[in-house]
Amino acid sequence: MKYYIIAGEASGDLHGSNLMKALKVEDPTAEFRFWGGDLMLQESENIKKHYKEMAFMGFVEVVVNLRKILKNLSDCKSDLIKHRPDALILVDFPGFNLKIAEFAKHNGIKVHYYISPKVWAWNQKRVLKIKKVVDHMFCILPFEVDFYNKWGMQVEYVGNPLLDAISGYSFNPGFIAENKLELQSIVALLPGSRKQEIERLLPEMVKMQEHFPDKQFVIAGAPTFAADYYEQYKAGKNIPVVFGQTYDLLNNAEAAIVASGTATLETALLNVPQIVVYKGNSLSIAIAKALVKIKFISLVNLIANKLVVKELIQEDCNEKNLQVELNNILNDKQYRAKMLYNYDELDRIMGNPGASERTAKLIIKYINSENKSVSV
Repeated sequence: MKYYIIAGEASGDLHGSNLMKALKVEDPTAEFRFWGGDLMLQESENIKKHYKEMAFMGFVEVVVNLRKILKNLSDCKSDLIKHRPDALILVDFPGFNLKIAEFAKHNGIKVHYYISPKVWAWNQKRVLKIKKVVDHMFCILPFEVDFYNKWGMQVEYVGNPLLDAISGYSFNPGFIAENKLELQSIVALLPGSRKQEIERLLPEMVKMQEHFPDKQFVIAGAPTFAADYYEQYKAGKNIPVVFGQTYDLLNNAEAAIVASGTATLETALLNVPQIVVYKGNSLSIAIAKALVKIKFISLVNLIANKLVVKELIQEDCNEKNLQVELNNILNDKQYRAKMLYNYDELDRIMGNPGASERTAKLIIKYINSENKSVSV
């Protein structure tokens, strides 16, 4: 069968690639065409566009890049009609993917949505549109099932694909030596995968080296940037950048400072005490505050439904606050132990690996069922 997959950012590339692997197991004849990244390219060479040409963060950034976004939408719609798959699989990235879902539904293409849009955060009435344009929704956060049910939409909870990614990862025992890192405790810096995130967050992160000279600070580089790109934000500090080794970095880290996003949950699942940080365009943040109706921004706190990790947002993300909180998670044994205990609770809530396999089986089941109905 033919599968058309759209993932518009780094996390979607990761989950999309694992789903592709699972679909190949369930359907040896699987053919893919996709919008995604390097990890999905390892599963199929049939890429239409890389996510680095698609990801724009914040309300203002979207407006500034509107012409490019509209061109991407137009190209995607044309390509979708040209290749007409058995299933369109949308991975998160709602601003783009919900528009494609509406188009696909109108043109008789079945829409499978993997990793629900965060409609529970703001403008919840979007569920009414989702009900009309999405045939099958596969959720990865436990509380989403009850949320959708309240709006009269039946969805499937498949577990979280990060558990798949971590359980299937082969950790490198030679990580320290191969990257010529000093044999002292490591603080991992994860400033995100987008240019806007890096330029706003990394300068604050690197300041911590001065306050904790006995720690080895290491930056997790995004695959869309070269090593020299990070130099402009390091203020001359000797802080290494590693690429494609984020799990190994976290596995060897004593603590981490992490840009809000999927990486916060990965860091927790790898049992690394962390600080969650975020800085955006001031106008975008003002709009978001007026619209968003959730208590937390990090997935860790949202899933636990309580404050597990400290969130430093906008003006709170500064040198003084970072220093205080980093000292807490490094040197306050009781504070650190409480965070790690809450991580254990989070593990229990998340459940077991297998999201990719469960989703692949459901997609194929629905395709086969719908094909039988048409043929009857």
